[in-house]
Amino acid sequence: MKKFSIGIDIGGTNTAIGIVDESGNVLVKGGIDTPSHGDIDRYVREMSAAVKELAKSVKLMNPDSEIIGMGIGAPNGNYYNGTIEYAPNLSFKGVVHLVELLKVQFPEYQYVALTNDANAAAIGEMIYGGAKGMKNFVMYTLGTGVGSGVVVNGDLVYGHDGFAGECGHTTLIPGGRLCGCGALGHLEAYCSAPGMKRTAFELMVKYNANDSLLADKSFQELNSKMIFDAAERGDKIAQEVFELTGKYLGQGLADTVHHLSPEAIFLFGGPTAAGDYIFKPTIASMEAHLLPIFKNKIKVLPSKLNAGDAAIVGASALVWKEMEK
Repeated sequence: MKKFSIGIDIGGTNTAIGIVDESGNVLVKGGIDTPSHGDIDRYVREMSAAVKELAKSVKLMNPDSEIIGMGIGAPNGNYYNGTIEYAPNLSFKGVVHLVELLKVQFPEYQYVALTNDANAAAIGEMIYGGAKGMKNFVMYTLGTGVGSGVVVNGDLVYGHDGFAGECGHTTLIPGGRLCGCGALGHLEAYCSAPGMKRTAFELMVKYNANDSLLADKSFQELNSKMIFDAAERGDKIAQEVFELTGKYLGQGLADTVHHLSPEAIFLFGGPTAAGDYIFKPTIASMEAHLLPIFKNKIKVLPSKLNAGDAAIVGASALVWKEMEK
């Protein structure tokens, strides 16, 4: 009998849903809007209806199939409690007992598990991606923020309260830029996609670079893909954005290495599509900040998860991880 798992990724705007096989292939996918109304019961009903439609279509394609569980990646997701707790970009206030609510809708599923989106990506990398066979690695997700998932001895590190692994909130520059969390100088404020945009505008002001290919872009309009395209065309501002971002990120990765001594660090997210523009300065900076005992030992690798499906696939991998217990 073929076994499948459901992966759900809850974002601030959209909730992506997919059904995934044991090799990480997405058979069917769909989604619903993540609502602004704040009514969690209504949201769970809508999500459940969408899941049941997808499950029905998989059953038609594979009559002898079995869906064994559901994994959910969500901001501020607490694996231990099955809760989303005080997520700033969701309309649901306080502590939401999402796993409990979904178990009522899907009593037939043996496994229903939830964690934060970066942890889900790390488990996805371990089950389906480049970290297969690795027992000690770290996943950094670069996007609107900087998330991370830490795997030690083959298990994700959750800490005593379920919220371990916030490497993006390492203090990089004391008293530096305002981070989205409200603190100053965190790695996220410099190495996230918004952080890269801020670096670009600071450099254009510093050099009075009105001739930069980025000069006519508004802050709202600019994204990391535009910065990459400009760098490819020889734009000095864009190239320096990657150099500085890599310098900062490498410093943060060196801290992670000193704490954990992982076999590898995987980078995932939009900015990593720039390839050597981001990887070369990151690796050079990391090596420059490492103790001699760690130099030239830690691999920094791009994620092997398919970018378009990574959030769904990562969430679905929670189910296979639960089965190992």
